[in-house]
Amino acid sequence: MRRFLPPEQREKLHNLFGQIEKEFESLYAENQALNERIEVLERLESEKALTDSLDAPDLGASKPKRATQISQKIKTTYKASTSKIVSSFRNPSPNYSVVRSYRGHRDGVWEVSVSRSSQPVLGTASADNTARIWCIGTNQCLLQYIGHQGSVNSIRFHPNQELALTGSGDQTAHIWGAHVSPLSQNVVRSHSSGEDDIDGSEKEDVVDDVCDQIQEVSTLRTPTMELSGHIGVIVAADWMAEGSQVITASWDRSAILFDAETGEQIITLTGHDQELTDVRAHPTQRLAVTSSKDTTFRLFDMRDPNLLVNVFQGHSQPVTSAVFAGSENVVSGSDDRTVKVWDLKNMRSPIATIRTDSSVNRLAVSGSHNCIAIPHDNRHIRLYDIHGNRIGRLPRSNRQGHSKMVTSVCWSETENTVCNLFSCGFDRQVLGWTINFQSKE
Repeated sequence: MRRFLPPEQREKLHNLFGQIEKEFESLYAENQALNERIEVLERLESEKALTDSLDAPDLGASKPKRATQISQKIKTTYKASTSKIVSSFRNPSPNYSVVRSYRGHRDGVWEVSVSRSSQPVLGTASADNTARIWCIGTNQCLLQYIGHQGSVNSIRFHPNQELALTGSGDQTAHIWGAHVSPLSQNVVRSHSSGEDDIDGSEKEDVVDDVCDQIQEVSTLRTPTMELSGHIGVIVAADWMAEGSQVITASWDRSAILFDAETGEQIITLTGHDQELTDVRAHPTQRLAVTSSKDTTFRLFDMRDPNLLVNVFQGHSQPVTSAVFAGSENVVSGSDDRTVKVWDLKNMRSPIATIRTDSSVNRLAVSGSHNCIAIPHDNRHIRLYDIHGNRIGRLPRSNRQGHSKMVTSVCWSETENTVCNLFSCGFDRQVLGWTINFQSKE
């Protein structure tokens, strides 16, 4: 039985193919014009060279040779420009590759985070009500936190201590010890090297058995501190710059600043008209940005006693993520399929807009490479520079990439780790990628 596309989808595809056709026609016309200009320049140079050779003393073939060199230079420039156009339609560089896979969660993974301490560990937050700590190098699950009674929606590491902060659907945020003993890294060896040879459900059963063994000796049930005060799901929680305070974001449309040592509420941040979707604290200053389904994100400046608040409007659908990029920029992503780069000193309009073909989830910015990693609902992960220029798209196939929506990505700025980008998704996978930036220069 044949299945037909709905009329609105057919119309949309027709318009998209029409735009592609117009783009190629424009490129073809430009190339034709360049060819004609080259032919005219070559003819003029040849005529000039011939005239000069008749009027000047016999100095060998220097004049015709010069004309040939100019002509060759024009051809080289033309080839370079057309090659650049063609290269934009090629597949991504093969230097993007999956080198690690961290399996064990029994439901979708909402967020992945890299420790900022000396420990080479990874944190994951899952809808299976657990958070996990992994060894980056060996793929091993070192610690499982089971203190929440609802989906664990975010996990962030303390700036300089071995502590983790998780936000949950149970309306609480927990601070708990993320310290793992070096001995625990030898409990179970990774199965990643042979997991591609195991089929479907059998693979998942093996991984579940492995994690069950680890749970017996590496399970944490009690937090160091429980933070309560929200009347809705906590979608995200983050450490403030100095690590003595944390900020939480909730579906109750508010964010709360807590004292991390006493658990006391310091201030409640309000203003959003709909549920919050994320919160991010500045790594060095007392600033925080909250994202919301009300199509805005807000910058809270807690350096000022009067608590300055700036509202950024520019998206047409829910803002799913807003993160700091250096000291002067914020990068926001939205369900409207765009990513925008903003200057903190100018809220009126973004300085760069990236248009994509799918909703954007929790993105990340590499400070060392000024690279934005964008996870999408359509399973893709795209890379752009901070100016909005496309770098590439990570491969997605049966053996590489995610099979369901990618919910979060994070960068590792430590050079001695085996991966420099991590991603997670609703396929229950957490992947470690190697991105070779040198090959793109």
